[in-house]
Amino acid sequence: MGKSLRVGIIGSGVIAPTHIESYQLLKDVEVVCACDLIADKAKQVAEKYKIARTTTDYRQLLNDSTIDLVSVCTDHASHEQIVVDAFRAGKHVVCEKSLAARSDQLDRILAAHAAHPDLLFSGIFQHRFDGVNRAVRRLIAEGKLGKMLTANMQIRCFRSDQYYSDGWHGTWAKEGGSVLINQAIHSVDSLAWIMGGISGISAAHANLNHPDSIETEDTITATVRFANGALGTMEATCASHINWEITQEFHGTLGSIEVRDGAPRKVVFTDLVLQEQVKNILETANDPRGVEAGRSYYGTGHPAQIADVVDALRNGRAPFVTGEQASHAVRIVLGAYESQRTGGWVEVPAAMEAVAVAAKGVDF
Repeated sequence: MGKSLRVGIIGSGVIAPTHIESYQLLKDVEVVCACDLIADKAKQVAEKYKIARTTTDYRQLLNDSTIDLVSVCTDHASHEQIVVDAFRAGKHVVCEKSLAARSDQLDRILAAHAAHPDLLFSGIFQHRFDGVNRAVRRLIAEGKLGKMLTANMQIRCFRSDQYYSDGWHGTWAKEGGSVLINQAIHSVDSLAWIMGGISGISAAHANLNHPDSIETEDTITATVRFANGALGTMEATCASHINWEITQEFHGTLGSIEVRDGAPRKVVFTDLVLQEQVKNILETANDPRGVEAGRSYYGTGHPAQIADVVDALRNGRAPFVTGEQASHAVRIVLGAYESQRTGGWVEVPAAMEAVAVAAKGVDF
């Protein structure tokens, strides 16, 4: 790989500009091709971001020997074939959530990467780069909250019937679900990552307010058991009157922390000195210089994660969020859907152990 890293974008829909903007923030990185099944979508993105080439066939992009890295930004069900083909073509891969719509698709993606371990593979979970999330994870790991008892996640948002009119959102075949696998999966990942993994789940879901536009769920609740023995809940709906709100709560024998929309909302500890210290840690955790890309509620994580991917490539190390690590949240989500189908508790495969990363400023 030469001095300049050459990138191809596969899928030119809503999330593609976030990837492109993140790459264009970096020195000696060039996005050289935009791909989409709809030619006009690829051309519009290419014109806006001054990308030299477009194609409607991702295989043409993969056959370009000068392209080093691809970002896969297509619908969930198409990820498997594209990612597998990318590895076979010798490309490094960044793949958007959800890595897959079904477990068998995910298995084949991971097997393909295992066959090409020299290639970088990262799954997008940008909120692992949020300062508050990293701080809470560190505080729990250090035992500051005592023995963990419960941890909960709640996401309330709104998606209109029009949102689901594109032919893949709100379908089991192409999206794999709805609110949990799409809007909530980032929070599922954050909750699991902060707590050290989820080992089991029992869930119930329903379509309460989109009867004519989706076949999947717009509301779901779940009980989870964490690998550390604590219990928790997950609640998500895209039928709310609230446009966007995410709350995460962590409760231990010595302290508790509530985070809403990425900011600490309530911090209570038995040790009042520690309580003030934790408040200060959390209130100053997010870097005010962080750069946003795409929509405001995406936060600053995409530029941070893509910068980490590029640094990992240049320094021959694993990325901070590997594809294997990103697969855990997908297993949790698919386990929730399986629980509804079977009416019982579903065991979730153990979370991948964290890969040691020698990245400046990234300690978890």
